[in-house]
Amino acid sequence: MNLHEYQAKEVFSRFGIPVPSGAVARTPAEAVASAERLGGSTWVVKAQIHAGGRGKAGGVEVCRSPDAVGEVAGRLLGKRLKTHQTGPDGLPVHAVWVEQASDIGRELYLSLVVDRARECLSFIASAEGGMEIETVAASDPEKIVTVPLPPDPGVPAYVTRILGGAFRMESPQLSALASLLSGLERCLRESDASLIEINPLIVTRGGVLLALDAKVNLDDNALGRHATLAAMDDPSQRDPAEDEAARAGLNYVALDGEIACMVNGAGLAMATMDLIQLKGGRPANFLDVGGDATAARVTEAFRIFRANPRVRSIFVNIFGGIVRCDLIAEGIIAAFKEVAPGVPVIVQLEGTRAVEGRRMFAESRLPIETASGLARAAERAVRAAGGAA
Repeated sequence: MNLHEYQAKEVFSRFGIPVPSGAVARTPAEAVASAERLGGSTWVVKAQIHAGGRGKAGGVEVCRSPDAVGEVAGRLLGKRLKTHQTGPDGLPVHAVWVEQASDIGRELYLSLVVDRARECLSFIASAEGGMEIETVAASDPEKIVTVPLPPDPGVPAYVTRILGGAFRMESPQLSALASLLSGLERCLRESDASLIEINPLIVTRGGVLLALDAKVNLDDNALGRHATLAAMDDPSQRDPAEDEAARAGLNYVALDGEIACMVNGAGLAMATMDLIQLKGGRPANFLDVGGDATAARVTEAFRIFRANPRVRSIFVNIFGGIVRCDLIAEGIIAAFKEVAPGVPVIVQLEGTRAVEGRRMFAESRLPIETASGLARAAERAVRAAGGAA
């Protein structure tokens, strides 16, 4: 689960992580009142969506009067903001964050992540803040520093020294950096977050450290013990199909392609999507139907596929290990009769009772095409969707 910037900054404040003064607003009038209450002569209005790249997309504006704050808020609220991370449809803006403008001296990058490769927590830092870290990693990887943390809670002094050196900080700032790092570490552990990112972390001209932006990703599996954080969920920032799939017990992620995929096993699902891409198509989703797939789950998957206007073919790729292919075939036939997907359906079955499953398709006399071999099946799915294979 992701948090909005204003929510992440609220969480930061609980752990003593310094943030600029600001307020959330859901109407232009609230935005104006927030600016007047915050005081000063310059404010920044930020659209609140679960995506980066807001500034380049017109979602972050500097305003020099409360009236201008209201105008910008009026332009953003109720609209859909499209960035390079949102996909072509963009995301709805239901709130803006009004913040006092900061006197920026330097912009840095800092994050704390669950580092699965190293099996620990790791700080990732760069003196090149304000840019997308992926861009820095691609063009200047030597400018990124990764510092793993030991398993015991807390941030050792040597970590502060390493990161302070990476940030080219003077000695007086190291104490503030140590406090900020400690707050981030406690925040991640106590909130069961998987990632906390500050980009940029600024050093003001007066030498003060401030988290100018804030990103927090929470572990969904731990939300049951964080009622306050769980209440911050904003379903409007997700594809509605993902919520429907979750309620049906399906592992589903919406994508922007035209070939709907239903696969059992996350690794096989990823390989299937790669193969579709290789053959000239684009997957419309990731969907792991799981090892205990039922007819009801398969039917719900077909219902989700049909509701997506971009889908032009459905590719079902099942390897029968735990799940039996004939049971999957039974579910597909039942789903086809109930939902009538309206696009070509290509099925690849291998493994336990695959022969029986293919025979069931043939006997059903439904327009379901079975294909032998993963590459051939992927090519057929791409061609059926009007692709290049």
